[in-house]
Amino acid sequence: MSVERATDGGVAMSEAKMQQAAEAMVAGEFVAAMAIFDEVREADDDNADAHYGWADAAFMRMTIDMEEDVPAALIMRGYKRAMDLDEENLEYVAGFAGFCLDCGRLPMAVKEYSRLQKMAELQELDVNDMLYEAAARLVEAVERLDRRAPAAQPLLAQALGWAVAGLGFTPEEAAALLSED
Repeated sequence: MSVERATDGGVAMSEAKMQQAAEAMVAGEFVAAMAIFDEVREADDDNADAHYGWADAAFMRMTIDMEEDVPAALIMRGYKRAMDLDEENLEYVAGFAGFCLDCGRLPMAVKEYSRLQKMAELQELDVNDMLYEAAARLVEAVERLDRRAPAAQPLLAQALGWAVAGLGFTPEEAAALLSED
């Protein structure tokens, strides 16, 4: 986590607070983590890690604790603020994409996972495992709706593309392999 932007109490205070928040998250104390991340955000609104951490803690509160006391729009705002401050951070994009997928914002999830894929290619990083998992989750989400709906078809095509890449094949290789007798 980046701490060089701290202004209230200096880098040491921000670093200590961020560590404290991370420990609270590991302990499953998401409300405490959110409060600590809030302190850091209030001290330095340009701290992308604090915005991301707060959004991630709030998302975990929603998915793990099954509490919906934080509106999804506020969580989305936290992720977006972090991404605005650090546009090259793959972790932020992946976190936001997962949030969108879990919240049923499927077109936005596809957009963000596609963005993640392009960013990873530019940085020569492999995110195929992540995309493979996203493909499975996207198919599950579409299944809960209606797989035959016209709006579902592009989502399923995208999921299939990610799954194929996650297995280490190009679409052409997969098609050739599947067409063999």
